[in-house]
Amino acid sequence: MATRLGLGLPQMKWTHLGRDVPDVARAAERTGFDSLWVFERVLFPDPPTQGLFGVPGLPWPDSYRSVADPLVTLTLAAAATERAVLGTSVLVAPLHVPLQLARSLASLDAASGGRVVAGLGTGWSLDEYAAASVAPFERRGKVLDELIDVCRAVWGPDPVAYEGELTRIASAEVGPKPARPIPVLLPASSPRALRRLVDRADGWMPVATGAGALAEQWRRVRDAAAERGRERPLRTVLRVNTRYTPEPYDGDDRSPFQGNVEQIVEDLAAHAEVGLDEILIDLQSGVRDAKELIDVAAEVYAAARTAGI
Repeated sequence: MATRLGLGLPQMKWTHLGRDVPDVARAAERTGFDSLWVFERVLFPDPPTQGLFGVPGLPWPDSYRSVADPLVTLTLAAAATERAVLGTSVLVAPLHVPLQLARSLASLDAASGGRVVAGLGTGWSLDEYAAASVAPFERRGKVLDELIDVCRAVWGPDPVAYEGELTRIASAEVGPKPARPIPVLLPASSPRALRRLVDRADGWMPVATGAGALAEQWRRVRDAAAERGRERPLRTVLRVNTRYTPEPYDGDDRSPFQGNVEQIVEDLAAHAEVGLDEILIDLQSGVRDAKELIDVAAEVYAAARTAGI
C-alpha cells in the first residue's frame, strides 16, 4: 500500500493568504495529495532569548519572521477542498486557552465534514511562552495534558463538565460537536512524552532528521506501546521540512531533504522504508511564491509515486 502524502500549506511572509492558500489547497488536492498541514509560530524575537529549537547559537530562519495563524489558514483550505485531511503539525498547546481551542477545532471539523487531525505539542520557544502562554514553560507538559482532557470532554456528549488547573466547565452544552472523534497526534522523544503518546494519543508525529534516526525512534515508540499494553494501533505521520533548491545541492554537507526534487524524493524513499503511514512534505522554504510551490509540489508528488512511495 502506497504511503499517504501530505503538503504543507503556505504560511510564510510571501503568502497572500486569501488567494494563495485556497489556490495551493485546490491544486494539491487535484494533484493527489491526501492531506494539507499547517504549523505554528506566533512571533520572531529579535534578538531571541535562545537558539532555534533551544539549540544554543542556532539562528532562527528568516522564514519565521511572519507565519500566518494555523487555524485561519486551515479554514481557508477547508473551504477550497472536498476530501483532503486538514492537519496541524503542530499547535503549541500552552499558547492556547484549552476550551477555546477545543471549540475551534470542533467547529472546523464540523464545517469540513470530519477532516481535522489535531497535532499538538509543548513547544520550545521561551520568547513565545513569555508573550502568549497560559502557563509557565515549566508546566508545559501539564498544560498539554489538560488541553487533551478538555478537548475530549468538549468533543464528547453533552452535558460537558470539567475541573482542572486552567479550566473549569460547570455542566453545560458545548457545541458544535465535531463530525467524528478528532484524532490527536503527538510528537515524543523523552520518556515522559513517550508515555503520554502511548497512553493518551491516537498517533505519533515525528520530524524527519534521517532515516536511521527515524527507524530507531519508531522502535522506541513500539517498545513503549508494548510495555504499556497498548493494543490500539498508532497512526503515524512524518513531518519533512525541506530546503528546496532548483538545482542539485552538490556539497558534501547536504542535509536530508536539502536539494532539488530528485534529491528530496531520494530521501523520501529512504524514510518511507521505515514504514510509517503518511509523510507530510513542507516545501515552503526555497520557493518564491504560490505558483512555484504548486509546481514543485506536483513534481515531487509525481516523482514520489513513480519511485513507489
